[in-house]
Amino acid sequence: MTGTDEKVFGEQIADSVESFLLALRAIAREGNGAQAVSLLLLEISQVLLAGARLGAQNDFTPREEFQPDVGPEADIDELRLRLADMLGGVDAYTFVFDPYVPEVVESRLSDDMASIAIDLENGLRHFRAGNVAEALWWWQFSYVNSWGNLAGAALNALLTVVAHDRFNTDFDADAEALAVADEILGSDPTEVTTR
Repeated sequence: MTGTDEKVFGEQIADSVESFLLALRAIAREGNGAQAVSLLLLEISQVLLAGARLGAQNDFTPREEFQPDVGPEADIDELRLRLADMLGGVDAYTFVFDPYVPEVVESRLSDDMASIAIDLENGLRHFRAGNVAEALWWWQFSYVNSWGNLAGAALNALLTVVAHDRFNTDFDADAEALAVADEILGSDPTEVTTR
């Protein structure tokens, strides 16, 4: 990628990141739990597209060996707390962090959104400081190592909430139905079978 191409690509990613951060703050500020899930689903989907574009590129190389100081991280505690309060009973969820080493991880949408925001905002500070190479390196590195996985898990959790709402299903009723089905089929859901 040439310097000009890198700059244009960096601007596109920065626009996506800034849009996500602005929308996330607006969703938290509004405090409307009924709309929040659908809006978060939309915003996470869009920022994941930017992440996929980063992941599809060859590795970016920063100009300096060590990350330049671009000041303190943004304070996002209030955002995290507002999201947690707004999401209420759907905030906590579980996911498999690495499908090749299956281990169920307990998490919270509010915590994951805050972590994603911190990673993205850090790259945006590099970009605004004029260091496009460092910003792209950071966004790509943190996408592959952190926020991409969290965003994917959050997307799945949010989609599940939307699906339950659209099909008028209840999380507790689903759990009961699965337990009954397991009993009928004679399987123990905690038992792992190997061949």
